[in-house]
Amino acid sequence: MDLSQAEIVLVRPARPANVGAACRAMKNMGLRRLWLVPPPKGLDASDARALAYGAWDVLDGARAAASLGEAVAGSAVVAGTTGREVREAITARALAAEARARSGGGRVSVVFGPEATGLSRRELGLCHVLVHVPTDPAQPSLNLAQAVLLVAYELRLAALEATGGEAGGRREPHAPAGELEQALGDLREALLGIGYLDPASPGRILSELRRLVARAGPTLREVSLLRGLARQIAWAGRVARGGEGGR
Repeated sequence: MDLSQAEIVLVRPARPANVGAACRAMKNMGLRRLWLVPPPKGLDASDARALAYGAWDVLDGARAAASLGEAVAGSAVVAGTTGREVREAITARALAAEARARSGGGRVSVVFGPEATGLSRRELGLCHVLVHVPTDPAQPSLNLAQAVLLVAYELRLAALEATGGEAGGRREPHAPAGELEQALGDLREALLGIGYLDPASPGRILSELRRLVARAGPTLREVSLLRGLARQIAWAGRVARGGEGGR
């Protein structure tokens, strides 16, 4: 994949020094784009800047966001890292190998959660794919900079090994995550309307649908078709309930 299309997203990082070290790890591997959700206080402190040695441009150029959704709205693929052994999670190497095909040449966001707790269940639900590092059970935890370096290294290796050719010609770019979320929002309302989703707990099924659709790598046109399908489902549900018959 094109490393200029890779972004690192740090969600609620606890220590500015860890952010500085993560910046250096990123630049070691040729990554420059960083989001902080939100930035921790003290990024201008001497220890944070010392650990970002040589990567001050990455640190100073980091973009701030109030939410994970805002940070990844323009991404074609959102990969969330987790310390839990989740059945559907893949390795960092598998992500690097599949990133170009999954994204269609669009932006790829790799998301890291807080050092102590990791990403919340809701935040993991916003991710299209989950990444797990199979560490040794005797010492399973990685610090933030180690985790960033490991994933960035695999992305760099895959980029260096890429041949540059792609069978079947150039594909239309994949729709960004923000467009996909709007379509999933429409689908959520439609499926609630026909009783397919449990109103008390719609998130689990929606997370599975999000990953299914993201795996397909839909284009903007295909996302538009999905939104049209959702509107038609909502209309049919209203008709079935004896509501308005028109569109």
